[in-house]
Amino acid sequence: MNQTVVPAYLLFTGLAARARRQWSNRGDDGVSTLEMVIIALGLVAVATLLVTAITLAVTRRTDQLK
Repeated sequence: MNQTVVPAYLLFTGLAARARRQWSNRGDDGVSTLEMVIIALGLVAVATLLVTAITLAVTRRTDQLK
């Protein structure tokens, strides 16, 4: 499970750092469309990795019970 969770954590921390940097540089311009797309894609990527990790964990546990 660590093989899936660690990359997801690294991706999340990278996206969070980028968001913090952009947030500190932001004026009163608001959020651009590109920023919203990047945030949405990042959230989808993290969700996909988490679903994959949970699926692998359930599959391994089910195989152990057989």
